[in-house]
Order: sequence, then C-alpha cells, then structure tokens
Amino acid sequence: MKRISIIILLLAISLSACRGKPAPLSADAPVDNVPNIIGNYAVNAVDPTGEQYGGSLFITAGEKPNEYKLQWLVSGGIHEGTGILEGNQLTFTWKSLSETDQQVSGAGVYTVTINGELYGTRSIDGVEKPGTESIYPNPN
Repeated sequence: MKRISIIILLLAISLSACRGKPAPLSADAPVDNVPNIIGNYAVNAVDPTGEQYGGSLFITAGEKPNEYKLQWLVSGGIHEGTGILEGNQLTFTWKSLSETDQQVSGAGVYTVTINGELYGTRSIDGVEKPGTESIYPNPN
C-alpha cells in the first residue's frame, strides 16, 4: 500500500510541473440542476503566497446524502477532506496526511459549474489569506 501511495505522490508531483494558465471556466450550475461531481479532476491553483501548484483531486460519495470524500494529490503532499454539497456550493474541511508532526488543515468552498468544473478558495488554518483553485474534470 505504501508503494502505491508513493507512486501516486510522484504522479501528482509530475502533474504539478505541467501547470499553466487555466482554461476558462463555464457558467455556475443552477442550484437546482448541479451535475454529478463524483470523479477525477486536474487541479490548477495558487497558494496564499502567490505560488502556483497543481495536481489531482478525487471525489467519491460520502456516507450521508450530499456528503463527499475528497482527496488531493498536490505538490507538497496528500490531503483528505469531507464536504457537503448545498445547491452548487461544496463546502469542505481538509487535513494533510503526513508521517511528520507538521499536520496542516483548513477549509474551503468550491462552486460547481454547468460542465462539472469546480472553483473557489481553500484556506490553511492560521493563514489569513486563502489560496484559489480551478478544478477540471479529467476525461474518462
């Protein structure tokens, strides 16, 4: 299992090297007609210091209605979170998965677009300014 995690982390780091200007996002999804958000996504983001990063986001169903499990594989680490979808807004909390003592956590809000993209902010606990993320579905 640890070997698979290392391979996934290396893949995420290699994806982060491919970052560039994000593609334009679609219009926001109507709150009563949000596309299914379960799937694999490419992340293009800027942290609170202005540093660009990229990676992947995997969204799966949670245990309750409108609950989702999120896992980010981004340059800098693996993060897991849980979110609730209300209308076209996915509100979530997250934490880093690390074998070190430096656990990082935070919260965020993404808006879902008509084409199933997500965009919004993700904050780090203790850091005043949030980062921004644009998230694009990976084709199956």
